[in-house]
Amino acid sequence: MRTFQFGLKADHQFSFPYLVDETQEVAKTYDAVCTPDFFGYNKNLELQYRGRLRELKNLVPVREGESDLFKAMKQISETGKGPDQQTPSAGCSIKWKNN
Repeated sequence: MRTFQFGLKADHQFSFPYLVDETQEVAKTYDAVCTPDFFGYNKNLELQYRGRLRELKNLVPVREGESDLFKAMKQISETGKGPDQQTPSAGCSIKWKNN
């Protein structure tokens, strides 16, 4: 059973790997609740960040500069720990398949 695959730029013109979770097994394993839902891990694979990409109003960034996700991942890479203050993602709820 194939749980997920990594797509490449040629598939959808993305310049980064992305997850196709056809069975929704990965989303359920990580207790994902909406899309997008960001998870940041340290080198020991310990969850250090679960939060939003950045603050938006009407899908427009509220302020310029580094995103919450970028700052969190930078901190994790430098210290191994995520920020104390984390704002949850807000997006479309996941439409669960009936299995």
